[in-house]
Amino acid sequence: MEDHQDKNSINNNGIPMVGIHSHKEIGSVDLEFEDQSLVSPESLVGKKYFFGQAVYRSLSSTASNNCSPLYMRNSVVQSIKIVVFSAKINFLIPFGFLAILVDKFSGHHGWVFIFSLLGIIPLAERLGYATEQLACYTGPTVGGLLNATFGNATELIISIYALRSRMVRVVQQSLLGSILSNNLLVLGCAFFAGGLVHSKREQVFNKGAATVSSGLLLMAVMGLLFPAVLHSTHTELHFGKSELALSRFTSCIMLVAYGAYLVFQLKTQNNLYVPVDQVDDGNVENSDDDEAPEISKWESIIWLSILTAWISVLSEYLVDAIEGASVKMNIPVAFISVILLPIVGNAAEHAGAVMFAMKDKLDISLGVAIGSSTQIAMFGIPFCVVVGWVEDCPMDLNFQLFETATLFITVLVVAFMVQEGTSNYFKGLMLILCYIIVAASFFVHVDPTSIADHPKPSH
Repeated sequence: MEDHQDKNSINNNGIPMVGIHSHKEIGSVDLEFEDQSLVSPESLVGKKYFFGQAVYRSLSSTASNNCSPLYMRNSVVQSIKIVVFSAKINFLIPFGFLAILVDKFSGHHGWVFIFSLLGIIPLAERLGYATEQLACYTGPTVGGLLNATFGNATELIISIYALRSRMVRVVQQSLLGSILSNNLLVLGCAFFAGGLVHSKREQVFNKGAATVSSGLLLMAVMGLLFPAVLHSTHTELHFGKSELALSRFTSCIMLVAYGAYLVFQLKTQNNLYVPVDQVDDGNVENSDDDEAPEISKWESIIWLSILTAWISVLSEYLVDAIEGASVKMNIPVAFISVILLPIVGNAAEHAGAVMFAMKDKLDISLGVAIGSSTQIAMFGIPFCVVVGWVEDCPMDLNFQLFETATLFITVLVVAFMVQEGTSNYFKGLMLILCYIIVAASFFVHVDPTSIADHPKPSH
């Protein structure tokens, strides 16, 4: 009776009341998060929760988006302590300031690039945390859209700054790298770690949701394939113009498809995204993962603004240092864009996917991996094409045949891996080895357009 009253503690006026968890619920939450981690577990769920097989609990729970309806009010010092000092990974924050100092006094692009990358890692993790906290007060629909907007905000901010510098190839390769790393490295590590911990049996996940995400990724491959083939076969109706026009038209279609996917996921077929463990229990509403928000709504908004602004500043230094770092460290720009930027920029989410797979919550892990890839492919890439259109920058969907073929094979491999709805450590090992092959390929791949094709904007 106490549990029932606790979960429905909203009065007739719609004002949330403070919920008191039973000892059973508190013990369950404490047990689940007793593992010490560099990052905050609740932020790792929230950042990509919206996009995966575990999305049902994030979007369909009533009123609070899986958060206890408790409104908090903290002082400035308390808020800073909660957001800045609660996660151990935040010890990397000073590297952002160090990157600015190195750029001002020495101009060594290699060190500026490394320090900027290290400084962005904790900011990306905290951005996801603040987004999840705000989603606690907005309800499931708006909360899901917030997670959609800020889930890959770091990658989009870096891409926009690169577009402003006319570094089209860096934008294309970094977004491509995010899809490859999430599909192969993140998912592979999650399958591998979860398979080792639960080696006596195969882990299961929601096969239907994984199939829908795989279909969307194949649609994105189609959108990238035709401009590349059109360019390579020299069959454009208007040379130099048809390819760009087709890319912009296809991007608009992809954005419409992504919007329809949101409606499908949020409104019409949200029962498709019920995690398999909840289906087996016959209860899709009860969850032991309910967490009270730690900061208030306005605190969340303020922290989102601060973190986004700081990521924007470091992204500008990062983009400006890419070419110099490539020369200093003797590493191809393609390898930096496709491999290094996505791995470092998404380190917090990678750790979260592995952690939840080890706890036999593979639906959440797939939400982090495949869900993030779907967002980048169907929203991030076409969004950057539209931004380039507005900025009069020739950003198109021609990712060149080498990159497009790599993406096509990757999506096919992942689609075959998830079609059965089960995972084990051997599947994870195969995905990791596939990613190593991809990384080696880009290390020896020379892209002549990555440096020479971006004239600096005139002032």
